[in-house]
Amino acid sequence: MELEQEKEINPWEIEKFTSEDNPDGLLEVSTFSVIFPKYREKYLQSIWGKVTQSLKAVKINCELDLIHGTMSVSTTEKTYDPYIILKARDMIKLLSRSMPYEQAVKILEDGMACEIIQIGKMVKNKERFVKRRQRLIGPRSQTLKALELLTNCYILVQGNTVSVMGDYKGLKQVQRVVEDCMNNIHPVYHIQELMIKRELAKDPSLQNENWDRYLPHFQKRNLKRKEKKKKKKIEKKDYSPFPPPQLPRKIDLQMESGEYFLSEKQKYRNGKKAQKKKQISEEKRRKFNQIFVPPKEEDFSNQSQSPSQKNSNPISKKKIDKIKNGFNKNFRQNINANSQQKQKNEINNYLIQVPQQDDLKQPLKKPKKSKSKQNSNSNSNSNSKQNSNSNSNSKSKQNSNSKSKQNSKSKQNSNSNSNSNSNSKQNSNSKQNSNSKQNSNSKWNIENL
Repeated sequence: MELEQEKEINPWEIEKFTSEDNPDGLLEVSTFSVIFPKYREKYLQSIWGKVTQSLKAVKINCELDLIHGTMSVSTTEKTYDPYIILKARDMIKLLSRSMPYEQAVKILEDGMACEIIQIGKMVKNKERFVKRRQRLIGPRSQTLKALELLTNCYILVQGNTVSVMGDYKGLKQVQRVVEDCMNNIHPVYHIQELMIKRELAKDPSLQNENWDRYLPHFQKRNLKRKEKKKKKKIEKKDYSPFPPPQLPRKIDLQMESGEYFLSEKQKYRNGKKAQKKKQISEEKRRKFNQIFVPPKEEDFSNQSQSPSQKNSNPISKKKIDKIKNGFNKNFRQNINANSQQKQKNEINNYLIQVPQQDDLKQPLKKPKKSKSKQNSNSNSNSNSKQNSNSNSNSKSKQNSNSKSKQNSKSKQNSNSNSNSNSNSKQNSNSKQNSNSKQNSNSKWNIENL
């Protein structure tokens, strides 16, 4: 029987503090006051009767000051528990932080503790703060409920604070989860860890072992961002009516460095050394930049063509250039041949107009330039006569300059055909008169030409 009684006694159990333990009470009165927000006035007025009843049972007085917006708690002569005043103070704090009365009263029980975690200053950016606070609550407050079940604590998120009430072990766990959530670590990872620990605690064989091998280890995947360069503030210079100081001359700089006092040989050597250093640095830079130069790619466009495609365009650029140059040369030759032919035609026209043989001994005179109408008529008559005489007497010269005369004949024939209809009678009369004279003097004309 004695052994059974010893087993029932728990040495770690906290015994209740009664009036018999402190019959004389406390020597002095201690008070605590807490400020509450204005939106809690109506709720506190409706609840204050219940608050006074619960605190009277523990021998503590309480007051509600709506003018100054404070709640105060004080001890009496009959209070025997010295720690109950601190619990009453925690109860007032929880009521001011929007915790309902039904939950706040539980703080007066033994083994219950509370903590108010300040999260407003953990994150500077307001938008980021709101996002992380909502992450702690979760969709439909599911993450909060999961934390409450795993830690056996009551959690309330209100404004810039998180008020927690429960045993000391659960308070530490909740505080760790809240701080990590504000530091951008999702509470789901902690919930998973707490669930694994609860399952491991059920196994008595693992109570004295290390659980790190069973717990998940998560690594941060956030890449490091480049640090933003701080903008240099341009300081405004103080105004001064005096001009700026004189800049040093080149000779002054040389005297400071000592170069001014060197001899010519020493200056020459120093210049060579500097030149060599510059060449070495340029070579190193060229070799370094040569790595980044891509190799030259071969043109596979010509190789990809089939032989039929290659033969389809036999004229190359060189051939086209040759044809162009040849065309220019031929064009110039044609112009020169036409100019020579015109001169010969003018001379023959002048000889045909000579009436007698005695006049042939006189020197030839160039014909005067007439008006446009006379030129057109004279050319038409002379061309028709010349065609008849040139065909009979100038075959020897035409063979030597066949290419140049063929071009001129084509033009002369076209001109004679166009004018033959208008001057057909003149041509017939001129042929009869000119044939007799030209046959007699054909040799003389050829020699003069």
